[in-house]
Amino acid sequence: MSASRSQSSVAAMAQHRREYPTTADAYDLVEECGRGVSATVYRAICKPYQEEVAVKLLDLENMNCSLDEIVREAQTMRQLNHPNLLPLYCSFVHKEHLWMVMPYVQGGSVLNIMRFAYPDGLEEPVIATIMKDVLKALEYLHRQGIIHRDIKAGNILLDNNGQVLLADFGVAATLERGGSWGNRMMSRNTFVGTPCWMAPEVMEQSQGYDARADIWSFGITLLELAHGHAPFARLPPMKVLLMTIQNPPPTLDSETSKKHFSKAMRELVSKCLVKDPAKRPTAAQLLEHKFFKTAHDSQYLQKHLLVGLPPAPERVQMMRQGHGARPEVQDKDILASQQEYRKGVSSWNFDVNVRVDPLLMCAASCAAGG
Repeated sequence: MSASRSQSSVAAMAQHRREYPTTADAYDLVEECGRGVSATVYRAICKPYQEEVAVKLLDLENMNCSLDEIVREAQTMRQLNHPNLLPLYCSFVHKEHLWMVMPYVQGGSVLNIMRFAYPDGLEEPVIATIMKDVLKALEYLHRQGIIHRDIKAGNILLDNNGQVLLADFGVAATLERGGSWGNRMMSRNTFVGTPCWMAPEVMEQSQGYDARADIWSFGITLLELAHGHAPFARLPPMKVLLMTIQNPPPTLDSETSKKHFSKAMRELVSKCLVKDPAKRPTAAQLLEHKFFKTAHDSQYLQKHLLVGLPPAPERVQMMRQGHGARPEVQDKDILASQQEYRKGVSSWNFDVNVRVDPLLMCAASCAAGG
């Protein structure tokens, strides 16, 4: 990193909360590394510190909520402090954009790593190590009264040391304060998330939803890491909505895979993927599950996932050029689905990040008898 001072650990950066400048001229936007409908992420240099950072520019003209709501949520993000959450250094409005300054995470997303080197999924000890840290972040968020609403491999990042970081709070939502876990059921009614990972109650919108929607998404992400893709990943969003509402929850055996999974992992998945949210465990309860006894520390992930891998931007370019385990999406069904429903590209993993229109959700719910 010739022009920047590399930080060895994002967790250390989160603890070292210095003040970052809140003017656009304090940052050099070096290169674009992700683009969506209303946001673009750049690798940038914070000039006063000569530090490499990520700058996310949100186009305020394309946002569905007010500037006050966006600023409030950014302020909430700024106050969060956990070693497994990607910290927000600062945010400010410049012209028609909200600027959000964060660490630049060189390891990239777990999804990108799987697409490049592990297309059939990860081994159980690796999954346990990653997902235990994700659970720690979720438990912290839920204690703060916040739902993430978009848990998936594309939003799980690894820094150079193998530190797990839960990212992308663009759809995170603050719950109503002053309520216990049990009486927050009506806290949210907005339809936000990515269909394959979305809980049934989020799709149906009949009674609202709470933090237990994240537990469903966590269970789907377990399947994603086990098989290399989420259930129903080859289907268009309308079909995903119908199958999630109508069909029994997916399991580790839903895929035609020869992989063997432990009894502990099967049990963990089944606990998360219960259609009745009241019967799902909390993040704190899941942390006590025996599956996570096989979890290791961050050095294990560095050794088993990151050693020998090119940097994330280089991996992306290589896959676009036809290299890697899964270079580009070629399946005609996936391509058709993406072309029809594409809404943007995830800021960190460069893969399709589908957002479903509420009218589509209503149609699916009605078709399912909801």
